[in-house]
Amino acid sequence: MDGDKSPQPADTYGKWVLTASIFAAAMAFIDVSALHVALPTIQTDLKSTAAQLLWILNSYALMLASLLLVAGALGDRFGRKRVFVIGIAIFIVSSVACGMAPTSRALIFARTVQGIGAAVMVPGSLSLIIALFPTSTQGRAIGIWSASTALVSVAGPLLGGLMADAGLWRFLFYINVPLGLIALAALTQVPESRNENAEAKIDYRGATLATIGLAGITYGFLSVPELEAGFADPQVWLSLGVGLFSLIYFVYWQTICKYPMVPLHLFKSKLFSATNVVTFLLYGAMSIFSFFLSLNLVQIQGYEAREAGLAFLPFAVLVIIISPLAGRLSDKYGPRTLLTIGPIIAGCGIYWVSTIGVTNGISDVWTTFFPSTLVFGIGISLAVAPLTTTVMTALPNQYAGTASGVNNAVSRTAGVLAIAIMGGLAIVLFEQFFAMRVAHHPLAAAEHTQLLLNSSQMAETEIPATISQALAQEIEQDIKWAFVDMNRITMQICAALAIVSGLISWYFIEPGQLKKATAARKQPSVVIH
Repeated sequence: MDGDKSPQPADTYGKWVLTASIFAAAMAFIDVSALHVALPTIQTDLKSTAAQLLWILNSYALMLASLLLVAGALGDRFGRKRVFVIGIAIFIVSSVACGMAPTSRALIFARTVQGIGAAVMVPGSLSLIIALFPTSTQGRAIGIWSASTALVSVAGPLLGGLMADAGLWRFLFYINVPLGLIALAALTQVPESRNENAEAKIDYRGATLATIGLAGITYGFLSVPELEAGFADPQVWLSLGVGLFSLIYFVYWQTICKYPMVPLHLFKSKLFSATNVVTFLLYGAMSIFSFFLSLNLVQIQGYEAREAGLAFLPFAVLVIIISPLAGRLSDKYGPRTLLTIGPIIAGCGIYWVSTIGVTNGISDVWTTFFPSTLVFGIGISLAVAPLTTTVMTALPNQYAGTASGVNNAVSRTAGVLAIAIMGGLAIVLFEQFFAMRVAHHPLAAAEHTQLLLNSSQMAETEIPATISQALAQEIEQDIKWAFVDMNRITMQICAALAIVSGLISWYFIEPGQLKKATAARKQPSVVIH
């Protein structure tokens, strides 16, 4: 097909495009929303350290964040359908490897490959709809796709909880096989689409630098708790140095590369720059909140995994219900107020969670975690739609696709760095708080040393069998309260990130600024964040 002049989809294959896109997107969404709730069970079964648990999350997110933009360009050049098929195939095979992983290291490796598959697959989910549906029906098609992925996001935590409680967390990965095969079968009825003018527009060096940079920083922070010298270890500084240098070089390369992954000139727009900073801070806060709340509910508060999944449902439902209203209010009154109030409310909800100690489990949920996560969900729901709209309308219409890709990459990168930095800090804090609490117990030197070594597992810290039952029960309480102490600090930092993002919106998004940017656009464009 020449350029982007793809034939209009007939009824014979329009439905197949949607089927493939929805089922492929469902795989990626399930593996994010459901996995958080299943993580405590995975840690118990694979005897993962806290750092390994963080890598199980970040290995996937790191590859997705690093390769998302360049993978979209691959589809334009080599064929959107072909690249989409390759991404789905990689995702299916790696999902089976995840489900069969006998150790944490094996799961981390499989998740890394899965992240590559997701990076190749995710852009194709929407690009085929944009390429093969006429403009007059794109909005409806994207609306169906968006509603379907929202449903999966809502069902994900509950599914993850049910599977984890049944000891079937591996099926969260195996379920991708039938979903992926349905998507591949649908694609056999879909014609190829490519942009013949996209030759030599793939920034491989930029993708490599971004991957090395994020991986170096992630490895540096997550290795701190596992090294005796901590931050003083040369290995940490070497990793952080390589990562930081690679990211600095990446930024420089983007200024001289003919076809950069991230066109830096777009950031000359004050509105676009501000909203991406807000995205980075807010999505970083969301990543930290979701990860530590899952561990807290199951490992410390004693919730069943399915109960933890239900605790996340109000948040997902609120986003679906409130976001359309927030979008309309943003269109009518401008995004500044909502992008200020929303993150601040979310920050208050996170701070509320930081004040919760060890509870009596699910019986206390209505006075502890339910109202606090409800406040968090209301705040996020008020911010998501205006934030997406502002990013997409901050630039001229011809940059809409690039703006969406950049903003998605920013949100993914925020999650990677937030989990890496705060995850490493959390492990160090837990070890320190736990050491302080067990210092007064009458333990043998060998028992004390072993306890401190085991504390790298945080809430799953193993108590040596030689310790008496009575003393072991006291140490179990020490583990819980050390986690609560750590969680208080990490959640307060998380709350600060959300609140700062709201303040940035107030100071840098000027009244009427969005209307001016919208007026400068040549025509409206429908893009989903």
